[in-house]
Amino acid sequence: MKAQRVVWGETLAEIASTDPTLVVLDGDLATSTRADIVADKQPDAFIEVGIAEQNMVGMAFGMSTLGYRPWLSTFGVFLTHRAIDQIRMLVSQTKAPVRIAAAYSGLLNGSSGKTHQDIEDFAIMRAMPNMTVIAPADEYEAASVIRWAAEHPGPVYIRFARDAVTPVFPEDHVFEVAKPVAVRNGSDVTLISTGVQTSRTLDAANILAEAGIEAQVIHLATLKPLDDAALLSLIGNQENVVTVEDHSRIGGLGGLVAELLSERGGTRLTRIGLEDRWSESAPNEFLLEKYGLSAERVAESVKASLLITAR
Repeated sequence: MKAQRVVWGETLAEIASTDPTLVVLDGDLATSTRADIVADKQPDAFIEVGIAEQNMVGMAFGMSTLGYRPWLSTFGVFLTHRAIDQIRMLVSQTKAPVRIAAAYSGLLNGSSGKTHQDIEDFAIMRAMPNMTVIAPADEYEAASVIRWAAEHPGPVYIRFARDAVTPVFPEDHVFEVAKPVAVRNGSDVTLISTGVQTSRTLDAANILAEAGIEAQVIHLATLKPLDDAALLSLIGNQENVVTVEDHSRIGGLGGLVAELLSERGGTRLTRIGLEDRWSESAPNEFLLEKYGLSAERVAESVKASLLITAR
């Protein structure tokens, strides 16, 4: 298994070897985000900006007007919070082709604590006009997403996790923007997940299978734009849908699916995610258990949801 941040650095270094327009701007976190791989292998494609995220966004916008294809490199929380005004004004409103590589996103970021845990990013970036929002499931989808984003002519926000997870897809997986993917079949309940949480959601589905509950698992890499018809087709006539995300229950994947299903009716939706509270610093396994995101806790929540439906 390989961490998405490593895949990001290696893939960009490879692209930069033949594309002189690719440039990575880093906010003094290259060894963490693994932008240092680009710096080592393709030094002409790397700029160390320092702890100046707002200026980094401005530089990226300016370079995009000169024909460069810039990537921003830092922790996600510093982009979606500290530099959000610059992203809104310079990138989103102008449709500039700036790629926002949000490293260390979500709950599990190496025990850095609530100051660095970005559990609101989907809600913020989903509401940003012209912004494509993507959360790849594993190392193989991450590589495909990076290659797609490198050619995309507009703004892209990509959520990268710090640690590796059990792969969801084969090595030759090809990412298709906006398309949901059914990664497990089942007729008793439909679980919808995104990002690296999909790997844990698949584990939860296996636990449910041992209890005689067959769950379909849908992976939604693209939170915006979304092929609504494709997702509704995969859900079909399923009466029980559960969303699972490493994000606040407000405004993220659960909100997205709720918006879609409310227009159709007839489906009971359960949203698993972080409640409306700040997270905390602790080891990964502890956090997954406490916030109900481990495979075992997800399985428990799904069983409880099905019991309510059966009454």
